[in-house]
Amino acid sequence: MNRDIRADFPLIQERKDIAYLDSAATAQKPACVIQAEGDFYRKYNANPLRGLYELSQEATAAYENAREKVRAFLGAESTEEIIFTRNTSESMNLIAYSYGSFLQAGDEILVSIVEHHSNFLPWQMAAERAGARIRFLECEADGSISEEAFRAQLNGRTRIVAMTQLSNVLGREYPIQRFAQIAHEAGAIFVCDGAQSVPHLPVNVGELGVDFLAFSGHKMCGPMGIGVLYGRKELLEKMPPFLRGGEMIEYVTRDGATWAELPHKFEAGTVNAAGAAGLAAAIDYYNELGFEWIQAREEALSRTAMEALRAVPHLELIGAEKAEEHHGIFTFTMEGVHPHDIAEILSSDGVCIRAGHHCAQPLMQHLGVRSTVRASIMFYNTEEEIHRLAESLRTVRGRMGYAE
Repeated sequence: MNRDIRADFPLIQERKDIAYLDSAATAQKPACVIQAEGDFYRKYNANPLRGLYELSQEATAAYENAREKVRAFLGAESTEEIIFTRNTSESMNLIAYSYGSFLQAGDEILVSIVEHHSNFLPWQMAAERAGARIRFLECEADGSISEEAFRAQLNGRTRIVAMTQLSNVLGREYPIQRFAQIAHEAGAIFVCDGAQSVPHLPVNVGELGVDFLAFSGHKMCGPMGIGVLYGRKELLEKMPPFLRGGEMIEYVTRDGATWAELPHKFEAGTVNAAGAAGLAAAIDYYNELGFEWIQAREEALSRTAMEALRAVPHLELIGAEKAEEHHGIFTFTMEGVHPHDIAEILSSDGVCIRAGHHCAQPLMQHLGVRSTVRASIMFYNTEEEIHRLAESLRTVRGRMGYAE
C-alpha cells in the first residue's frame, strides 16, 4: 500500500494524543464512510420504499444498492437473503425468535462456550420458550475446538448449532465450513456469528455453507446502528416476522395480515437507509484495500504485539501461542492488578483498551478468570502504538505500589 492509510481516518488525525486499541469493540470510520452517510441526508433524504416521487425513489435506490453490495461482499446468491438490522445482537434475536419458534420440547441447541452473549442469550430465551435444552461445546485452554469434540456434542436431538467464526476474546478462528457440514449431516442448521470475522477475513457464505450469518457494520469501519443478517432464502421464507409494523406487510385487514416478500418481511418500520449507505461505502473501502493487504498488515501487527506483550513482566496472555492465531485480539491479565485498574492507568497514558468480561462470561468462567484486559488491533494501527501499549503496561505494577 503506497499511501498513508491513517490519513483516511479523521478521528485518528484529530486525536493524535491517543493510541486506539479497541477496534474489536468498534472500528474507526474513514472519511468516505462519514461522507456517504452525510450525503444520504444531504441528497436523498426521503423515506425509502414508500414514495412514488423521485426523491423517495432515489432514497430507495441508495438503500437497495447497499443491499446488493452486501450480497456481493458475502457471496450470497440473492439480495432476498440480505436483511438489514441494527447490529449482530438484533440479527441473532431475529433468528432465535423467528426460526426458534420451530423448536419443540426436547430439542437441543449447541452453543460454543466462546460465544459473545449476543449469540448465547437469544438461544437461552428460545430454549426456555420451547422447553428445549442448551448444550455447550467447550474449548481447550488455547481456545481451540477439535472436530472430535464438536462431533461428540451432536446427537439426534440437535436442531441448531450457534457458533462464532472468530472469538472476540481469544481472536481464534474456527473451522466453520467443516463444522457446518458436520452439523448438516446431523440434521441441524448452523448459525454463524461473523461480527469479528467479517471485518478481518474474506467471508463467503456460500463457501462456508452456513444457514445464517450476522455481522455489524460498525466493526468494519461502517456506521453504528446498521447490521446485516444473511439467511438462506428457503429458511427465511418459512420464518414468521420478528417485528411487525409498516412496510413489512402486503395487506392488512381487521382480522389479520399477509407479509411482504423477502427481504422486507423482516424490516419493519422506517429503515436506517443512511447507515446502509455508509456501510456500502465501507465495503467499497474494504474492496479498495483488499483482504490480501488487510490480512498481511494485521498479521504483521499481531507478531509485533505478541513479542511486545510477552516481554512485559507479570503479564499472562490468554489463548494461543502463535501470533497469527490471535487475529489482532490479545487478552491478558497482570499479576496482582485488577483489569479495570490497568485500563484506568493506560487511559491516563492515552492508550485505549477494554477491560472486563467482554460480553463472554461463560468463557471467562471456563477459563477460570473473572475479568481480563483486551487490546485489539486493526490495519490502521501502527507498531509505535503497540510499543506505547507495552511501555505503559510496564509501569502499571509500579504505579499500583508494587516493588519490582
